[in-house]
Amino acid sequence: MYAFLKKRYILPVVAGGLFYVGASFKDDFFEIAKQIEIFTTMFKTVNMNYVDETNPGDLMDKAIKNMLMELDPYTVYFNEQDVVKFKINSTGEYTGIGAMISRKGGKLIITEPYKNYPADKAGLKAGDEIIQIGDIMLSDFKEDASTLLKGAKNAKIDIKYIRQGKTNTTTLTLEEVDVKAVPFFSKVDDKTGYIVLSQFNAKASSETKTALEKLKSEGAERIILDLRGNPGGLLGEAVNICNLFVPAGESIVTTKSHIAKHNNTYRTTKTPVDTEIPLVILVDGKSASASEIVAGALQDLDRAVVVGARSFGKGLVQRPIDLTYGTQVKVTISRYYTPSGRCIQALDYLHKDKDGKAVRTDAKNYNAFKTRKGRTVYDGGGIQPDVELSEAKLSAITESLLKNDGIFNYVTKYYYKNPSLGDKIPTITDTDYADFKKFLKDEKFSFDTETEVALAKTLEAAKKEKIDEDIKGEVQQLLTALQKSDDTQLNKHQAEIKDLILDEIIRRYQYKEGLYQYYTKNNSEIKKAVALLANPSEYNKILLK
Repeated sequence: MYAFLKKRYILPVVAGGLFYVGASFKDDFFEIAKQIEIFTTMFKTVNMNYVDETNPGDLMDKAIKNMLMELDPYTVYFNEQDVVKFKINSTGEYTGIGAMISRKGGKLIITEPYKNYPADKAGLKAGDEIIQIGDIMLSDFKEDASTLLKGAKNAKIDIKYIRQGKTNTTTLTLEEVDVKAVPFFSKVDDKTGYIVLSQFNAKASSETKTALEKLKSEGAERIILDLRGNPGGLLGEAVNICNLFVPAGESIVTTKSHIAKHNNTYRTTKTPVDTEIPLVILVDGKSASASEIVAGALQDLDRAVVVGARSFGKGLVQRPIDLTYGTQVKVTISRYYTPSGRCIQALDYLHKDKDGKAVRTDAKNYNAFKTRKGRTVYDGGGIQPDVELSEAKLSAITESLLKNDGIFNYVTKYYYKNPSLGDKIPTITDTDYADFKKFLKDEKFSFDTETEVALAKTLEAAKKEKIDEDIKGEVQQLLTALQKSDDTQLNKHQAEIKDLILDEIIRRYQYKEGLYQYYTKNNSEIKKAVALLANPSEYNKILLK
């Protein structure tokens, strides 16, 4: 009887389900095909009939990238040149000039030359503006200028650059550049080792393991792993780094998607280096993705104490997929979840506010989860530290100074006023700070606060409507009030800003290695991590040991 009912009722239901899935797939396929046909026809029509000559490749590149921006910032299209850069970020190796560069306001600026690499050997400094590469004037070159600074090993490139208003020339000889995932490690006292992990490229876990073993051989009995500012990278390397501190077989991160094949749990598979050594992980608002996997997993497993400020909250998983003609698309396929079940992602790109910005979970709606030993931890995006430090979170005025290069440009001026500083560590006096504020005023520095941006838009609209003269007095009053507010904020956060000015000064004279060395004795977050590790009862109390 049961078999009869099963055939009569259950099988039709299953068949109906299969029909529904099939129909749904058919509908989706038809809609995709329809939209492709519309776009292809439109694209061909525009390029064949537009009044001026078009660049089909450039138009398509912009069309695809702008379309994907509607999804999230991480689903991106890579043209052939982009693919090369993506591989550099994944491997940490490339042939080039060995410098960090940025293009802002149409200018190509050296932001950090790496010690003993081509840019450094050729005498380039942070703040130099490259205006010509070979025969190409960058003012006429609208594509990615960094591609002009890559090539075969030992290739020579002539460049022109502006420094302090004067035009100079030099020749760069390209070399293989090895970008280290662990740019620095050392002991900060007799028993505490300190490891900086700056990115998760293919060498991240091997370099971290080498640093850990070396520090232990030198007598380190506790470790600080610094993930501040680390934007993430390869998922597998995050799992392998956790594996240095936990046994094989531990669940580190789970990815979940509405597509079944993208649901995975990643576990440790190797023999650890040390499962007992006390461990503090430093994070801040720029620690993202793989950094959050490491911090979140080791927190959930009660293996480390996390110290600093809540991390960025980038919990969307991407996978690069090869397309035709050497291009790629990096697609968001799932979300990250820590061992306790917390979702790392902070912003919901499916739901946006009236301004088109992704919605952030309100703190009152955070969900509680339990670590292995029963400690309460919360989701809501990012990893909330066990020990939160106010100094690890930057003020809005400071974020603006960093974003708009206020500190960077001031230190460029400072560097050339003080050419013989060398390895000396200066003190940023009140006089220096007053000079910094004067510099911002002379340069008409824009803090781009939400209020300032809104006021600028209002004034622009008033000019279009030709009523700007009518409200000129009121606008000036608002501008004066905003300037006064900016000055108040600069004074309020003076200590924080002074520290960042000093950091940038040390980086100019002693490179990043010198800055890390300075941090080991002077950085407040590292000092507090050292103090916590030196107090076993407090450390064990946090971890419920």
